[in-house]
Amino acid sequence: MSAIAQTFEETSVLDLAALRRMSYTELSELYLSAKRPNFVSDLDGHARGAMLAWRTPRSGPLAWLLRAFGGSASFPWEGKSFEGTSDEGTGINRVTFFGKRKWFPFKTRFDASFLDGKPSFVLDYSGPGNPPFIRSIVDEVREVAPGLYLGPAALNFRGRPRPVLFFAVSHQ
Repeated sequence: MSAIAQTFEETSVLDLAALRRMSYTELSELYLSAKRPNFVSDLDGHARGAMLAWRTPRSGPLAWLLRAFGGSASFPWEGKSFEGTSDEGTGINRVTFFGKRKWFPFKTRFDASFLDGKPSFVLDYSGPGNPPFIRSIVDEVREVAPGLYLGPAALNFRGRPRPVLFFAVSHQ
């Protein structure tokens, strides 16, 4: 267990608000020590979402602006909805942009993480129903607390996922 995970376990509740206060480096450490869900169906339902921290810039006004917008009520991404069996499933993003919308479907499965090669829950946007830019997104999550899932979002660049930010979805 990472020092960050142990600190939260001993002193605080780990929830979306706590994750929002963490840096990209702290989120990365927490993610690397987390475990994948047991079943795809563990995420079933409508999870609230939060954009947490961008890989770059690490500090300065742009970093502050990105973090503030991602955590604000005006940020258009509400979360993800999942439906699955024990090994695979589907999902869609819930967005409030020109009204409430469901955009950018994905398929889910267990696979090796692009960060460390360990088991992870992968969200695959490569289906033909998504625009080309969205098809290049690779998300994955691991469980960091009961009902709370943290993950990196990456863009495929020259066939290799490049991490961009951390996000979380919660059933808490």
